[in-house]
Order: sequence, then structure tokens, then C-alpha cells
Amino acid sequence: MKHSLMAIAIGIGAASCGSPSTSSDASGGGPVSPTGGSAAGGALSAAGAEEPAQAGAGLGGARATGGAGHGSGGASAGGTSSGGTSSGGAGGVAAGSGSSAGGAIVAPAGYKLVWHDEFEIDGPPNPADYNFEKGFQRNEEAQWYQSANTTVQDGLLVIEARKETVQNPNYTGSGDWKTTRKTAEYTSSSLTTSGHQSFQYGHFEMRARIPTEAGMWPAWWSLGVSGQWPSNGEIDIMEFYQSKLLANVACGTATAYQAKWDSSTKALSSLGANWASQFHVWTMDWDDQTIVLSVDGQQLNSTSLASMLNSDGKSPFKQKAYLLMNLAIGGQNGGDPSQTSFPKRYEIDYLRVFQKQ
Repeated sequence: MKHSLMAIAIGIGAASCGSPSTSSDASGGGPVSPTGGSAAGGALSAAGAEEPAQAGAGLGGARATGGAGHGSGGASAGGTSSGGTSSGGAGGVAAGSGSSAGGAIVAPAGYKLVWHDEFEIDGPPNPADYNFEKGFQRNEEAQWYQSANTTVQDGLLVIEARKETVQNPNYTGSGDWKTTRKTAEYTSSSLTTSGHQSFQYGHFEMRARIPTEAGMWPAWWSLGVSGQWPSNGEIDIMEFYQSKLLANVACGTATAYQAKWDSSTKALSSLGANWASQFHVWTMDWDDQTIVLSVDGQQLNSTSLASMLNSDGKSPFKQKAYLLMNLAIGGQNGGDPSQTSFPKRYEIDYLRVFQKQ
């Protein structure tokens, strides 16, 4: 995800998501200003405090059927290695490379399923797999992140963006954008597998339907478990804002919080009139040589690891990485949400990770 005003996009356009921030450092998938802007980092924010109480719309709605086809402060505390399947069983029939017509998950040739979530159990997402970010995080985004905006229902993980006012418990009237805003006018959620599930290499797959209205900024991305952003390595497998899909890879430079980007975009208008109303499958194929990002089998970006090295000459992509799924609103890249009707839903049918046998 894109991140701070400090970030410099090097490559094909600016990049994208940013990492969870700490209370003192800004964070974001693009860079962040240590004093203002969004931050970039590997550690989860401690600044969110408790989630403010609020009323807000419920997460209703039947399962969508859609189309076929499928920062800143310090390193993350870790991420355990994946092993075996967990969370939700092997249900979820979908027309992707990872499933068959009978509902069983079929691994790509030469691979085995090492972790997945089919979201078959209604209620909150499995706390053994996910954490929630809290409060303001990065990119000067408009939303307050809280767990109340996410639920599993009817076979989907639903992240709901709402227009509602909540108090900022960290408001001081001075400092950076996280403490000078008395309220947030929107709420949403951001989930991360940091400390629970992390992986090095493999075939990663998500089937989802994303909101594409003005101001919406959904993403599915990864961050390396060690190192300060962006030297821990960021991969934006799915990112959308301002009428375009993005597929990005970022590494560090000699300047802290400034990233080197290999970024590719695809205009929403080129994908067909009904594209946004359907479910689609995003994939990442990552090994010790290359990262390939695709949607519905169409390659969006291919990055050689040798071309994306940190200033010390080392690759940030030869370590485990954890996953993040979030729906941001507005901010430095999301666009103006003021004319968009709410709530909006980011719906994930499944997440799957396969690794070579």
C-alpha cells in the first residue's frame, strides 16, 4: 500500500501499501515521514489505544456470487512459519487454480497446500491467524481501524468501511496527523497475520471482490518479518485506488523510509463493464529469483529479486513475510470519499498458500 510523502517512487510509477506503524514512527506502505505523514514500518501500532465505542451499521448481506474466476517503526515481532492447514477447512468451491468443481482444494503441480482460510465459520476471524491494527496508521488516511468492522459470514471474510464519527483517544491538538485529529469520520479494518502465519516463497492466492468507488483503497500485501520498512520488503499483491489496479514491489534505499519501487498499474476501465461487481483471483508466485503478480491468470508485474536490493546489497525478499488485508479510505492516494455512499464491503472468499514439495 502506498504510504508517505517521504517516499520516492523509483520504477514504473509510485507504489503502494506501507507497513503497520508504531506509535512514535509513521508507517505505511510507501514511505512515511517520521514526523508527519504516514509511516512505514514492520511493527504493529501501539498508538491505537482502545477502540472507541460507536454505533455504526452492521455487517449484513448475503454471500455474493460474483463472476467466475476465480512502516515505520521497527521490525515486526515475527511471524511463525506455516505448516499444515488451518482455519476453516477445505470447503469453498471456486473456479480458481486452487479448487476443483467438487470443492476440494487442488494444489498447482509440484506444490502442496501449507495454509489456507476458507472462512466457513461465522463470527470473528480466527485469532490464531490474525491480528487487527487499531486507530490511525499510515498515509494520512481518513479511517479509524477497528476490529468491529470485520466479520466472517456466509463463507466470506467481510471488511466493511463505514461513514461514522468516532473520537480519537490519542488527540492532543499538536504533533503529527495522528494526534491533531479530534475525530475520525470513517471506520474500517486492517488484518495482519504477523506473529501467526509467515511464509518464504510459494504460490499465494486470494479470491475476492473489492470496492472501487471514489475514496476506496483496498489491498492485500506482504511485509518481511525482519527489518525497518521498506528494507524489510513490501509486496502489493492486490491494491486498488483512483480507478486502477496496482501490483508493486518495494525495497530499501540509502535513505530511511524512502523506497525503491517496481510498480505496475492497470486501469479499471480496461477490465470490462462488470468487472467491479464480480469476484476475481489474485496470485503471487514468489521464489528465490522472481516475484510474479497476476489477476485472473493475467500477469500484472514480474520483478527480479536481483533488481530490488537494499542499500547493503541484500535482498529483503529472501526471508519470511506475513500478510495484510485492509480497506483504507482517502488519505494520500485513496482519493476523495465524500461523494461515495456507505457502507462499502471488501469481501474475501478464501486465502491460500502453496509451497513446493
